[in-house]
Amino acid sequence: MTINCFRTCTIALLLTCAVVIHRTTQATGNPFAEYDDIALRAGLATKTIIGEENVKKYLIESTGGGVALFDYDDDGWLDIFLTNGSRVQGFPPNEAPTNHLYRNKRDGTFEDVTRVAGLALNGWAQGVCVGDYNRDGRLDLYVTYYGRNVLYRNNGNGDFTDATQAAGLAQAKPAWSTGCTFVDYDRDGNLDLFVSNYVDYDDGLRELPDADALCRWKGMRVFCGPRGLRPARTFLYRNLGNGKFMDVTDKSGVAGAAPGYGFTAIAADFDSDGWPDLYVANDAAPNLLFRNKHNGTFEEIGLRSLTAYNHSGLLQAGMGVDVADYDGDGLLDIVKTNFSDDIPTLYRNLGSNRFSDEALGSGLHLSPHYLGWGVAFSDVDADGWADIVIANGHVYPGVEKVEYGAAYKERMLLYRNLGNGHFADVSAVAGPAFAVARAARGLAAGDIFNTGEIDFVVNNMWDTPALLHNSTPSSNRRIQVRLIGVDTNPHGIGSRVRVVAGNRSQFNEVRSASSFCSVSDMRLHFGVGTAERIDRLEVSWLGGETDVFTGLPSNHLFTIRQGAGIVERKALRFKTTSGG
Repeated sequence: MTINCFRTCTIALLLTCAVVIHRTTQATGNPFAEYDDIALRAGLATKTIIGEENVKKYLIESTGGGVALFDYDDDGWLDIFLTNGSRVQGFPPNEAPTNHLYRNKRDGTFEDVTRVAGLALNGWAQGVCVGDYNRDGRLDLYVTYYGRNVLYRNNGNGDFTDATQAAGLAQAKPAWSTGCTFVDYDRDGNLDLFVSNYVDYDDGLRELPDADALCRWKGMRVFCGPRGLRPARTFLYRNLGNGKFMDVTDKSGVAGAAPGYGFTAIAADFDSDGWPDLYVANDAAPNLLFRNKHNGTFEEIGLRSLTAYNHSGLLQAGMGVDVADYDGDGLLDIVKTNFSDDIPTLYRNLGSNRFSDEALGSGLHLSPHYLGWGVAFSDVDADGWADIVIANGHVYPGVEKVEYGAAYKERMLLYRNLGNGHFADVSAVAGPAFAVARAARGLAAGDIFNTGEIDFVVNNMWDTPALLHNSTPSSNRRIQVRLIGVDTNPHGIGSRVRVVAGNRSQFNEVRSASSFCSVSDMRLHFGVGTAERIDRLEVSWLGGETDVFTGLPSNHLFTIRQGAGIVERKALRFKTTSGG
């Protein structure tokens, strides 16, 4: 996560004037959102423990983990899964922290059902992804670890079973896995699994022989890595359709990419050819873009597509990733969070597998001291343009001593999409939740209380989670779309929905994972401004089939089954919740 001096100095020169401009142009006036943190009132009261609170001796103590918003009990309400960590010296018996599953009680509060659900596993959990791997209609969990990853099969009765061994996913040796995503890369209707890895397992708790001289950041002695430690490669597992997976890392061409320090993995159809591609945000190594060749293999085109480095061709320390068409040109773009003394990357899709980093001048370049992790494209004000939310937090306790303006605990950022390729930082007027400093990591977005509003859950190191709820929803109108696949996978992962309302056309895809090693709501959310009706709603199912609907009312959730059309519609009830 360290950054070379050449890149740091270059960015500092570019931002000298930008920071001054930021202080005079930051959005003021009436807020378009007012977010409160209602986590404690809602019952999210357990801390995430990662290493020691104020001392980080090893790299493994710095990364933290993800959060998943998914409806595990299929009652129409999002539940919350949070990864947890460990510490090097271990814990007394029965005191080790575990991951946590919180069941949505549908009254603004949650119940901790971790042990009942069979998910109380100890260890250095990292990331999470969600998908129905065995096509039984229930969402399963895959959790990555510094150690051995676990596939949890959803039994449909409130609990999960460790199906790792039975599914053929048991690792021959421990690894440091981070991001993961379920993806039907061969479009056979069965969800495959892609896993990114960070550093060689044996290096997670290792210092370099000359650590006192080399492991320094701005003169301060810090933990070693990832530079100087051995990188790791990504893995791809093909779903055989019988509840088992096969390692196709070599056969698919994924093994041909250079090993790196991989964090978040995301799947999206970047070239709009109907086949999902794969992208990996690498820390202190070139990012990877795997183009799907439609024959079971991939070609790594990060360098050629200009997504491996930033606009200046410099290496970055990438953490989290999300995808959306932020500029409305009909192509999926990428936002990526990075280390401090840098800025987020905004890769604008130019078509034909070419991108342009538009971060400088977009408005995302005005806060260089933040170290970003979780990130989400989310239309907060429902005006039809995807805004950006970023969760921040440094990795070095005591960073305040060596970098002016930096802090170990940092506040979140909210950038409003102005609809012209530019963003305005509205964090200062987005409510009290955006004023609280935390060592944040994973972030997930979704309509947790079924109010029609987008909420955010953040996994914080040595702190309780944050649950950001908007108490002043916009008067703009929205629609939500939930997909049920028949020929494709049961939750429509990889399928695309396009919405046309008034003079705006927008689209998105259902994904298994995004942000920083996290899972957001699989229901797709579209703001449509003042439009009372949807002119056209088009579902392009992964595999080629298309369903089209016209003249639908806005402010509704539509459940669409492949080949059967709209099987349920519910009016969105716009009201706030106090969390109990």
